[in-house]
Amino acid sequence: MPDIILTTLNAKYIHAAFGLRYLLANLGTLRPRAALAEFDINQRPLDIVEALLARNPKIIGFGVYIWNVGPTTEVLAAIRRLRPEIKIILGGPEVSYETESQAIIALADHVITGEADLKFAEVCRGLLDAGQAGAGDGLFPRIIHAGVPDMNGIVLPYDLYNDDDIAHRIVYVEASRGCPFTCEFCLSSLDIPVRQIPLPALLEHLQVLLARGLKQFKFVDRTFNLNGNVSRTILEFFLERYQPGHFYHFEMVPDRLPEALREVILKFPPGSLQFEVGIQTFNEQVGSLISRRQNHEKMADNFRFLRGSTGVHLHADLIIGLPGETQAGFGAGFDRLVGLDPQEIQVGILKHLRGTPIVRHDTEWQMIYNPHPPYEILQNKLIDFSAMQRLRRFTRYWDMIGNSGNFVETRPLVWGAGSPFAGFLRLSDWLHARTGRTDSIALVRLMGLLFDFLKDELSLDPRLAAGALWRDYQRGGRHDKPSFLKDFLPADDPGGLRNGKSSLPKRQARHLATAPPAQTKSLPQNSADLDHSALADGKTCALMPQPDRVME
Repeated sequence: MPDIILTTLNAKYIHAAFGLRYLLANLGTLRPRAALAEFDINQRPLDIVEALLARNPKIIGFGVYIWNVGPTTEVLAAIRRLRPEIKIILGGPEVSYETESQAIIALADHVITGEADLKFAEVCRGLLDAGQAGAGDGLFPRIIHAGVPDMNGIVLPYDLYNDDDIAHRIVYVEASRGCPFTCEFCLSSLDIPVRQIPLPALLEHLQVLLARGLKQFKFVDRTFNLNGNVSRTILEFFLERYQPGHFYHFEMVPDRLPEALREVILKFPPGSLQFEVGIQTFNEQVGSLISRRQNHEKMADNFRFLRGSTGVHLHADLIIGLPGETQAGFGAGFDRLVGLDPQEIQVGILKHLRGTPIVRHDTEWQMIYNPHPPYEILQNKLIDFSAMQRLRRFTRYWDMIGNSGNFVETRPLVWGAGSPFAGFLRLSDWLHARTGRTDSIALVRLMGLLFDFLKDELSLDPRLAAGALWRDYQRGGRHDKPSFLKDFLPADDPGGLRNGKSSLPKRQARHLATAPPAQTKSLPQNSADLDHSALADGKTCALMPQPDRVME
């Protein structure tokens, strides 16, 4: 039985807890006395309690995040009643700030704030030694701040990804920590400057992961391309070892893409690279309010290069509800981003993450946030609650239709030659009026609704709409012709558009299937989506730095 259990509730099974593995890797002589126990938020809290207590630990360390603080509080409350002698240590971005106001803090013996790679081991060692000596409490304060660790002294955790992780889960890696920018909605704005992981050691671990069969690498660096030499070295490392089906995700600074980096990117096979780029707003006054710096002209040039000359999959972010931005202003930015043609636009509602300086705008801009996770804005001075709800629905329908890859040919028909924002908002209003829901809509039903909207609301030629929907449907590897389309497709239609099985994540493969010929040569094809659901709610930060994200 382990003396120490490191645990968290992941958003989904496929998310492997990166931060827990860092803590376990750096326990030193205590490592043989510790174990990981990962759960997910869909499991019953009492079942989690039963599994933890069955291992009879002396210390349990919990990683607490924006998506799991509710059920984690339930788990802690039950453990406190059943086994009050167990030492509970909390960490993670959700409990690293505003600690005095959180109910979950009262259930813990200690909370470690900051990067606890080394501090967690120190606390565990002290508690276990004190317990063996019969010493009382008081060895450590309730709130323990971890200093910034020396990256040269940290043990990298990649050997703690097991074969099941490599085969079935998202494996996270990092080349750096921190962020040089000061965007006020983001926890990374509180980080100290960027620190690099020692590159030789990282490359050695990446080589081992490749040798073990890992095909998808998700880098959690906030600004992967900040150091051009490091990013180029890593990209060249992967390029030299590329095999069909390899897929690499990086978060990039959108206006920083020097020629030397472009040269390497050009050599990657289509679909093997995904860049996530945070735009957030095109309004320079709003950007100034939230301390966000960005060169939009350089960013647009980089987009044109990436979309016109490479097979990179682009995932761009925008935020609704920023102080000083109206609905019309957001809509203009959305239209501008659609014009730059990233395959996916992640539209997020502004969140007030604990500790972020966005709160300084609360009075002037009348910012009102939901008090419960994920702390999204409910209304502000420029967008009232009703309008914010309308925009919230817009974001959900956009993800189902605009981002899923299921409607890459159909979605431009929604707005035609007009404003993409206005056109899709009209569809969003219509869908909500017809269904009353923004989730759990089956794909074929959603296709039928889109078909009705295009032909009835927009008076589009039903044959044109049916043809686009049918081709989109086939791109997903489906062959059964939906009955509502049959009368509008040629009788001799062979249904011949087929994509072979792809080794790329599904969404990315569907987007790539409609790329220009220059971008689809030697298209490998796939398995499972690279999931973003837990990557929109926090930042890589603090104790147990599992990659949780605000829209950044």
